[in-house]
Amino acid sequence: MNEREFAELAAGHALHALSAVDERRFLEARAAHPEWHEHIDEDEQTAATLAAALPPVTPPPMLREELLARIAATPQPGADGRADAGPAAQSAQDPAAHVGEASDAEAVVDAPQPAPKRWSRALFALAACLVLIVGGGIATALVVSQLQRPASVVALDEIRSAPDAAQATVKLGSGATATAHWSADLGEAVLVASGLERPAAGKTYELWFVRGDKPVSAGVFAPEDGSATALLKGSMRAGDVIAVTVEQSGGSPSGAPTSEPIIVIPTA
Repeated sequence: MNEREFAELAAGHALHALSAVDERRFLEARAAHPEWHEHIDEDEQTAATLAAALPPVTPPPMLREELLARIAATPQPGADGRADAGPAAQSAQDPAAHVGEASDAEAVVDAPQPAPKRWSRALFALAACLVLIVGGGIATALVVSQLQRPASVVALDEIRSAPDAAQATVKLGSGATATAHWSADLGEAVLVASGLERPAAGKTYELWFVRGDKPVSAGVFAPEDGSATALLKGSMRAGDVIAVTVEQSGGSPSGAPTSEPIIVIPTA
């Protein structure tokens, strides 16, 4: 898979609209290419912005059907960068032609199968327009509820579904608990805490990946009513230690912890 194909899958992933096969391909590529993560952030931010801006309008009759028909008919780029053929042309293709987004190195399928949807940028924008215009419908409400899910919650679901999903819990002296969920294959980790005290004024909690004796900042977070679900920024590596320190607002200015960690969770 090349970066362009990954970007297309990222668009469909942001709308929670990938097939099971494409979702698996997306997760595998994301784990193998952390340098492509900017596409995920870009599409998730776009989807969240669209969801927040959803106006409560009544669409004209048949508008939803027309948009869905356009989505189905929109030619999408193939693996070679050219537009896929429409339904009529696809039916005339050799049944042994390779299907979907397989690269030249991948095997040709043995039996004819329908080509999976390709989530190009144009199709992503068209689907987003459907979300914005068809406000108030049951289908729209379901899509918007998915788009409004925090990135940390989405990541937590993905980690729990990963084959190598793992977790560990520690209890603090204050009675608070913290559970780290991670998947080294996905390169993601999420910290779920409860009973956590709000840091003092001008302070914040900062997350860290500790690799050997080197701490790598993974973002800051603040609990709400003692609870927090925080996605660690950056790519996790197998064997990292997940830690939390109390730092000044915005995080440590030096890029290194300035206090002893209050949470330490080994992942190995």
